[in-house]
Amino acid sequence: MENRLLVWLCAVAVLSGTRSPAAAAGRSCSDTRQVYSEKGYSTNSAPVTQISGEHLRLCPQDYTCCSSQMEETLSFQSEKDFLKAIEDNSQFLLTTFTQRHRKFDDFFRDLIELSEKSMNQMFTKTYGLLFTQNAHVFQELFVELRRYYSGGSVSLSEVLSDFWSRLVERVFSLVNPQYQFSEDYLECVSKHAEQLQPFGDVPRKLRAQVSRAFIAARALSQGLATGRDIVSKATKLTVDSECVRGLMRQWYCPLCRGVPSLKPCRPLCLNVMKACLANQADLDTEWNKFIDALYMVSEKLEGPFNFELAADAISVKVSEAIMHMQENSVSISSKVFQGCGNPRPAPARSKRSPKETGGNRRPFRTYTPEEKPTTAAGTNLDRLVTELKERLRPMQGFWVSLPHTICNDEKMAADVTNEDRCWNGQTRGRYLMSVTGDGLLSQINNPEVEVDITRPDVRIRQLIMELRVVTNKLRHAYNGQDVDFMDSEEGSGSGGEDHGERYSDDWPGFGPYSPPYGKPPRNPVTSPAKPPRSRDRNGSKWNRNNGRVKSTANLHTLALVPFVFLPFVITVAPLWR
Repeated sequence: MENRLLVWLCAVAVLSGTRSPAAAAGRSCSDTRQVYSEKGYSTNSAPVTQISGEHLRLCPQDYTCCSSQMEETLSFQSEKDFLKAIEDNSQFLLTTFTQRHRKFDDFFRDLIELSEKSMNQMFTKTYGLLFTQNAHVFQELFVELRRYYSGGSVSLSEVLSDFWSRLVERVFSLVNPQYQFSEDYLECVSKHAEQLQPFGDVPRKLRAQVSRAFIAARALSQGLATGRDIVSKATKLTVDSECVRGLMRQWYCPLCRGVPSLKPCRPLCLNVMKACLANQADLDTEWNKFIDALYMVSEKLEGPFNFELAADAISVKVSEAIMHMQENSVSISSKVFQGCGNPRPAPARSKRSPKETGGNRRPFRTYTPEEKPTTAAGTNLDRLVTELKERLRPMQGFWVSLPHTICNDEKMAADVTNEDRCWNGQTRGRYLMSVTGDGLLSQINNPEVEVDITRPDVRIRQLIMELRVVTNKLRHAYNGQDVDFMDSEEGSGSGGEDHGERYSDDWPGFGPYSPPYGKPPRNPVTSPAKPPRSRDRNGSKWNRNNGRVKSTANLHTLALVPFVFLPFVITVAPLWR
């Protein structure tokens, strides 16, 4: 009778899905020992058959194949698995930002170098020895452009203004070789160049084109570097004990139960991941704005803010400016003489040799597309931008979707079709709890991991602020504005002011500028005048003409066109009109 009762109880236990203590205690742990060994751990402490689980701290205290040492070891393993999953799933972001930043940075730097090299070659052929003697004026321009692109505290407006001021002094000395000018006299010329506009509207157009392209290029390069750094920092997690408990319960408690092949139910996995990545999810709003801003600026770089066209335009537009001053030298000089006084005649000197005057000059020309040197980046801007945009869109919503990405991996959780044949945290069966929302505040009722929503991760809050700062820079760059120099001087020194105008003829093939989302562009803000250049001067006055003189024979001036050596005729003109 007793034997029948025992058989009946065993049958009921089997049919009801539970096991008798005797059956549980005698079940083999061979599968658990094998998996544990495959992970590189010694099985010396692993039970051969299931034992009572009263010693367990993390897993259900049922009969188990894990000793206390095994449970502790597997909890560390669950943390490693979690961090590895974060690293693997964020690798696309980190690789993209790192590689794209390097490619764009190399490309932009190569273009600046090629632009300078192109100008040196063209102007040397065109103007000969006297250009090389004055090459430092142009070298300083490119030094400052590099400084700006590299993140230096440089105002592009002032860089170009200083360049035109230096250039007008040298060209003015050249078109008037029969006079000698003191430094004070030449400063008087450059000081009033904005009224004279000796280079026409070329400085204004070049400033608009170069500034917008350089601002966008620098903002994009800095944005890609910031994205790389934020991903690197945000994925270096410090896993707290509650998160480790949740990770262990979902991934390795089935192993301790003796069913290592049983994966956690997907909703269980999502709740654990959303708790462990709650702070990272709070990055998502600012992250999406950042990705949008990067996308917008990259589009501008292949369109109206094209960096290649701007770099190519520097030498061409400088040449146009010099030619404009040559053609209008008589009227410009007349106004200068009336405003700054009559200069002293230059002492007699021998006629310059053809080599000095550039008599063997070749016509000015630019590179054709076929002749243009290849950059070290080995590509062109359109291709770089296209590749970047293709990679940016999948980055939207990355931080909020990261728990889903991890739990969609068949190695991490059961497929949704196996919702009745998965580990629900206690045993095999359907997971009945609801999946929580995204972000720290939503974890207040997380059923799997206890999260202190009153203590946000300080590092993540700092990264959110960094995202806001870089997004603000990118949005201003999209409108052609440098947020670091919003109050910088807008004038071009010798070519008038831009006043935020957009020129449709700056970039061939593009129509008039259209502000984003139908919003009008902001009006630029002006600031006090820039400080004088470092040259040692006592200042320039309106009619100063008796300062220390320097013969033009000692000035390294450009030799432009043959007619500048013809007798100069002074014409009467109203004062500085």
